Amino acid sequence: NLLAYALEQLGAVEGIKIFGPPDQTFRSSVISFHLGDIHPLDVSTILDAEGIAIRVGHHCAQLVMQHLGVTVTARASFYLYNTYGDVDRLVSGLHSANNVFAP
Repeated sequence: NLLAYALEQLGAVEGIKIFGPPDQTFRSSVISFHLGDIHPLDVSTILDAEGIAIRVGHHCAQLVMQHLGVTVTARASFYLYNTYGDVDRLVSGLHSANNVFAP
């Protein structure tokens, strides 16, 4: 349920591109993404300032990244201890990142 909620909420964030299959039955609780033209490291820095932890990098999947035509992605991971509130904080942080880098 949390994965479905996260995908729905993240899908409504302006400029987000989520990598991976849209059908959640073929996904794990890991969501890799880009946020518009904002470098994933900048996204993670803004989120970190708000107490939100994500990973940035190639995630030991260099060949997949090469196939997708990207060198780095941001990645949020959810587990048993995460809540809907954690998803809401992530989405709020992504809106903040968009605001910081708005033209």
